[in-house]
Amino acid sequence: MSKTELPPYVCTYQGDLLAGVDEVGRGPLAGDVVAAAVILDPARPIEGLADSKKLSEKKRERLFDEIRERALSFAIARATVDEIDRLNILHASLLAMRRAVEQLSIQPEFVLVDGNRKPEWSYVCDTVVKGDGRVAAIGAASILAKVTRDREMVALDSVYPGYGLAGHKGYPTKVHMEALERLGPTPIHRQSFAPVKQLAMDLV
Repeated sequence: MSKTELPPYVCTYQGDLLAGVDEVGRGPLAGDVVAAAVILDPARPIEGLADSKKLSEKKRERLFDEIRERALSFAIARATVDEIDRLNILHASLLAMRRAVEQLSIQPEFVLVDGNRKPEWSYVCDTVVKGDGRVAAIGAASILAKVTRDREMVALDSVYPGYGLAGHKGYPTKVHMEALERLGPTPIHRQSFAPVKQLAMDLV
């Protein structure tokens, strides 16, 4: 185990109705934050579940279909750009995760939340730092959320051409920042984020 690698998470809950929940899209300047919740089926294990950011796009796409086919239950939810601007990104992320868990067709007995903050809810739960690489159900949730959001950003690339959304997925890359300076913000840009806010002010 490397100095930065955390030990496997040991959960006190031993039943089958354990949900993992994770979100993606806290860092981008554009687009919704997307969350997913997954209850895996112990009788139908899935090989290769891990932090979605450490998997190739091809592997994420394969696992996306496998998770949806084999999980006992899964749900994908979001907080919109307007909600991000109104609530701030942390609270919008927690809202998206709460919505994902609440939309599961089978309600969990225990929830594991990626990170160190949990939504306001009545579920028995625990937080797991870097949980997407330590807990299979959280890793599965991160894959569902990332593939969903990435696909949406690719689709939005044709709606808002010139920003390179299909490539950077809304993150503040050099290409994205140059496009923002040249074209200005779109309705899917987060007006509360400093780079977008500053550009909007400069254009007034």
